Amino acid sequence: MVQKAKILLVDDRPENLLALEAILSALDQTLVRASSGEEALKALLTDDFAVILLDVQMPGMDGFETAAHIKRRERTRDIPIIFLTAINHGPHHTFRGYAAGAVDYISKPFDPWVLRAKVSVFVDLYMKNCQLKEQAALLRLQLEGGKGGSGEGKDSAGLLAELSARLAAVEEQAEALSKQLNDESADAAAVATAAHLERKLTGLRRALDALEPGTGSASSLPSQNT
Repeated sequence: MVQKAKILLVDDRPENLLALEAILSALDQTLVRASSGEEALKALLTDDFAVILLDVQMPGMDGFETAAHIKRRERTRDIPIIFLTAINHGPHHTFRGYAAGAVDYISKPFDPWVLRAKVSVFVDLYMKNCQLKEQAALLRLQLEGGKGGSGEGKDSAGLLAELSARLAAVEEQAEALSKQLNDESADAAAVATAAHLERKLTGLRRALDALEPGTGSASSLPSQNT
């Protein structure tokens, strides 16, 4: 079962963290605080996050340096980063933010609704990807169980039906999310991630269809690496 997504909030000022929590609380996800770049990197060692909101201007390790460390780690390189920065910073800061691997760059003070909507997109993508991995795990169990003979045919048929229904639900949600992203001219990174998710769903559906009676057996599963 997919748990709540974790969102990492990184800012050296407690009042800014409190404001972010107030804005994002409506998403009903797990919000994790970090008051420095070092603290953020420590949190990323043990937990998986759907998105990171990262303040640019922090004492010691600033946002750019923190992002560089995040993108160098294999475990965390694909986590979306949204930079938050003071409004008086020039275009060169924006360019530097995207160069560091940010998917978006938002100036303070920002519109709470816009920030919440952007974070929501990446949370949805993360949750769909987690659901997809669960379906792949069930399908692997089915493939392994199918090697034991025909005595478990009834149980296998039930599992296939359940897996097909669950996969269909994820497919429907992913299609709706992709349409929403296209209609709203969303961030290129979000659109690309959604397209990648749909390709993985297609591969998993093909593998599942190959297990249906009369269609043969699936020899392999599509890779679930993001």
